Amino acid sequence: MTQRLIIFDLDGTLADTAPDLIATLNRITAQFDLPPMAETNLGNLIGQGARAMIARTFEINNLAIDERQLDELFDQFLADYAANIAVKTRLFDGALEVITDLRQSGDLLAVCTNKTEALARLLLEQLGIAQNFSAITGGNSFTFKKPDGRHILETIKIAGGEPTSSIMVGDSSADIQAAKNAGIRSIAVTFGYSDQPAESLGADVVISAFDELHTAIDHLLKTKP
Repeated sequence: MTQRLIIFDLDGTLADTAPDLIATLNRITAQFDLPPMAETNLGNLIGQGARAMIARTFEINNLAIDERQLDELFDQFLADYAANIAVKTRLFDGALEVITDLRQSGDLLAVCTNKTEALARLLLEQLGIAQNFSAITGGNSFTFKKPDGRHILETIKIAGGEPTSSIMVGDSSADIQAAKNAGIRSIAVTFGYSDQPAESLGADVVISAFDELHTAIDHLLKTKP
């Protein structure tokens, strides 16, 4: 029997990364005397990457930013964030327990995130869970990324799984659409950073806590795609 493979998004799914992402954003934009941003200012942009967050900060403050400046601030962001990646970031309630249980049950686990691969690995290491994943792929691991289904399919290959026995767990439209494009099942979580209700993303199952994940996985992998 093929091993089950559970693929997790990172930001807004496994970990609440918003506090450290926003803190980095505010440090690099302070040089322009911009007021600090809050999570309510950024909405789903927290899950869409640093460049989007930086651009939105300037837009909210009615300031123009060209591509050269954006590139420079993006580089500053990456350096600052790498040095402060797990100051306030925490796993969501139940995430560690479910990861441990799935591994003990013999399931394969992977992370498929649009965060850069190096930062994803660094964060997972600092959170103490990197060793649980057979594959960790990021937004720069390939020439494509979520919602492109190939991002998930390549992650499945690296992890040693099969699409027919794989599930994507995520919080955003990019996660769920990528799963659809890859032809695999999906589970949406309600506690992430999406600006859309999880129920509207089109996932096969929606959960509001990690203690619901085992039942959702068992249900989906007993049914045909």
